[in-house]
Amino acid sequence: MTSGTTCDLRRVPRGAGRRAAALVAVLLGAAVLGAGCTTGGGVGSAVTPTGTSAPPRSASPGASPGPSGPAAVEVAEVADVTTGLDVPWGIAFVADGSALVTLRDEARLVLVAPDGDVRDVTGPGADALADVVAPGGEGGLLGVAVLPEGGPTDDGATDDGATQDGATEDGATVDVVLYATTADDNRVLRGTLDGTTLGALTPVLTGIPRARNHDGGRLAVGPDGYLYVTTGDAGQPARAQDPASLGGKILRVTADGAPAPGNPDPGSPVWSLGHRNVQGLGWSSDGRMFAAEFGQNTWDELNVVEPGGNYGWPVVEGAGGTDRGFVDPVATWPTSDASPSGLAVTDEGVYLAGLRGERLWRLPLLPPVPGDARAGLGAPQALLVGEHGRLRAVAPAPDGSLWVLTNNTDGRGDPRDGDDRILRVVVR
Repeated sequence: MTSGTTCDLRRVPRGAGRRAAALVAVLLGAAVLGAGCTTGGGVGSAVTPTGTSAPPRSASPGASPGPSGPAAVEVAEVADVTTGLDVPWGIAFVADGSALVTLRDEARLVLVAPDGDVRDVTGPGADALADVVAPGGEGGLLGVAVLPEGGPTDDGATDDGATQDGATEDGATVDVVLYATTADDNRVLRGTLDGTTLGALTPVLTGIPRARNHDGGRLAVGPDGYLYVTTGDAGQPARAQDPASLGGKILRVTADGAPAPGNPDPGSPVWSLGHRNVQGLGWSSDGRMFAAEFGQNTWDELNVVEPGGNYGWPVVEGAGGTDRGFVDPVATWPTSDASPSGLAVTDEGVYLAGLRGERLWRLPLLPPVPGDARAGLGAPQALLVGEHGRLRAVAPAPDGSLWVLTNNTDGRGDPRDGDDRILRVVVR
């Protein structure tokens, strides 16, 4: 798909009584923020802290001053949760402590229990994934997220009975969303998971540019209850600056695929633009939104994302764009040291899973400083350096540990006995 063609952005009924599916046609806009829809370690010395042109979102009046983590932590425990997974990519926890994990190239979804038991997800939705997903390069079955029960209310709060990650309190059934690469596009699909049975899938977003590289794919539910979708430029960098393309963006939509209330342009799903390939999202308790982004040849990035922010790609890679109206990253790494994919935010730090860097980066969380996003983060620390190969994703587990997905079977790694695996990592 080339920039300038209209994508198929659908609002799909969430349940009985909802409006019929409608096509949202978003026209090419001239403004940058216009509507958009087309076709074990020590402190790391390699990271380069940088400033930002936009202040971080402030905590609400009367809120606590924000999280604060120690300058350094120690890895107290690393253990296999399970082994023998084929290219695990996305991870999302449900209420009983199990995690849904996508297998990129097999186009399968599995449910991994805390004791390591792996159960296949079956049913009409699983059959549909096998039929529609067209793996290739970095594409396949990628991100997964669990939606809040009932979705957000008008003021953005989620209905009672839903946890922050969207899993219902009783763990009965949950709606899940999946990022799938098809023969024609990337799309976000939704279905209801009942135990290990996935019901029929309906499209939430379609027409996201696809490619063997820079394919995006991360899904996350924000504290506001809305769905955030990361997309890559799909090998055409100009898409990132095109407000009428879904490529090179972070999108924010409702569970039905409509632009979420409060978006910079009410008719557009675009939340931020100027991204090359974001594959990690997370929020701190004071409301800061973090995104991990692959660079081209020089700098990988950690960004604090603001609504309507332009993060510079392809005009700028790394820092140096503030005089041109771009938002600079809060930290950068040489691509050999990071290639950050998944991202997790805990009460004490921001964690980035490194593929090429084969390490887990941690930046201590400090209270936000208005006007200086970098001041809200401590010096970076490299953990697990070279110990487990390529790291694809990291997620906070309900028991307070981190679950880390390795990715040595993704075609670029050197698989070891038992790869790929989920690691349970405890830091203190």
